[in-house]
Amino acid sequence: MSIGLSKSRLMSFLQCPKRLWLEKRRPDLVTLDPQQAAVFAMGHEVGDVARRLYDSGGGVMIEYDAGLTAALQRTGEVLAQRSTAPVFEATFERDGLLVRADVLERGRKGPRLVEVKASTKVKDEHVTDCAIQSWVLEASVARPRSVSLAHVDNAFVYPGDGRYAGLLKEQDLSADLAPQREEVPAWLRGAKQVLRGPEPQAQIGTRCFSPYACPFESYCWKSTDHPLTDLPGIDRRLDDLLARDYHDVRDLPEGELRTDDQRRVWRAARRGRPEVSRGARAELADLGWPRYYLDFETIAFAVPRWAGTRPYQPLPFQWSLHVETAPGALEHAEFLDLTGELPVRALAKALIDATRHQGPVLTYTGYEQRCLRILADLCPDLRGQLDALGTRLVDLHPIVKRHYYHPAMHGSWSIKALLPTIAPELDYARLEEIQDGNGAQQAYLDAIAPAVSPARRSQIRQRLLDYCKQDTLAMVAVARYLEGRSGAVRSPARRPAG
Repeated sequence: MSIGLSKSRLMSFLQCPKRLWLEKRRPDLVTLDPQQAAVFAMGHEVGDVARRLYDSGGGVMIEYDAGLTAALQRTGEVLAQRSTAPVFEATFERDGLLVRADVLERGRKGPRLVEVKASTKVKDEHVTDCAIQSWVLEASVARPRSVSLAHVDNAFVYPGDGRYAGLLKEQDLSADLAPQREEVPAWLRGAKQVLRGPEPQAQIGTRCFSPYACPFESYCWKSTDHPLTDLPGIDRRLDDLLARDYHDVRDLPEGELRTDDQRRVWRAARRGRPEVSRGARAELADLGWPRYYLDFETIAFAVPRWAGTRPYQPLPFQWSLHVETAPGALEHAEFLDLTGELPVRALAKALIDATRHQGPVLTYTGYEQRCLRILADLCPDLRGQLDALGTRLVDLHPIVKRHYYHPAMHGSWSIKALLPTIAPELDYARLEEIQDGNGAQQAYLDAIAPAVSPARRSQIRQRLLDYCKQDTLAMVAVARYLEGRSGAVRSPARRPAG
């Protein structure tokens, strides 16, 4: 028996043979994605709930071990017993290919395989995943009579008290697997051949990002100041342009550009200077005073923690609000709830109070509008006031996109791409620990964990406040720049709202 190739490694081979080779031979070249840990944590949380939902009594968990030798042996022992109890992470091998089945149900009609995913729908790569498992298991004593994929149902509303029945929705894939299952032996032979040889050549392109972001992108891609991925909407043509040996935006002939945004990025990269129009000043001229600058921080759980909430529903736990009462006259208010309880009611009431005077509420992208709708759904008695607040929102993002682009933004009009080009003194890198939204979410989870010390919670609180405050101060800087107002932007002392 030749053991050593896992299902995930075979999936890597299907995405790119070079990725498989590098995973086995050069793991030192991996560039870690800071979001990946959070994705894995969500997957584990969904898996834990799945085991509770599928365990009708006496379920057996096959523990992981390096090499999976003990897991294979334990699986054989469990399946030899006369029992209908489900088996979790049952481990099987065929021709050197190892798989671990999330849920193996055993009943009078025969085994049933259920693969569990934290996504909210069935994806093409999930079908491939199940086909590989099906091929391995069909040669075992646990040949499944059916194969299903269970994914998160984002319409599920958590009733509370640990009652998660209905969180997962099953789709029977049995009839869809045959074509890919028949290809598995050829895939396996190809993967083994790659691992026996030298580092393979591989064309870079869209497959570097789909179905999964490759951790070797920085190793494989040619280093340029303005890669083709800077061009908005280039995805469909990226492979063709790379195959024709174009790597830098500046090298493209103008005839290869298809949209006005692509032409703006191309011109700015070639000229090495920003493109600015005067129209933004006119768009902001009629806003009047006071002006409010609002930003939310949210958390979304794959497995809801609070009654009345849904999977992956963004739930605000913090806001920052800069108020410009007159040109250059700034005030600041903020709210942050680290109790671990559903924070939305206190947060919404504090926000309504802080914005009670009329005036436009500036945001960056439409995310804050979405958050207001979520707050209204969860606090229906406040809906009228929250809806009224929503009518006052003014999104700076499309205004910036119409009138400004700097080559250092690399094709992105996000505020973090924009800010260094207009207000480099407001550098997110100066913030301790939390420098983006993903960091804020992880910090929030750390702060509400039962085992966190008071000192650590206090430290996290200060850093979350600093981060969210930076986001709204950045919007003040953006508005001032677009209006042609000079001078550095400085935030006043804090005025807590909650």
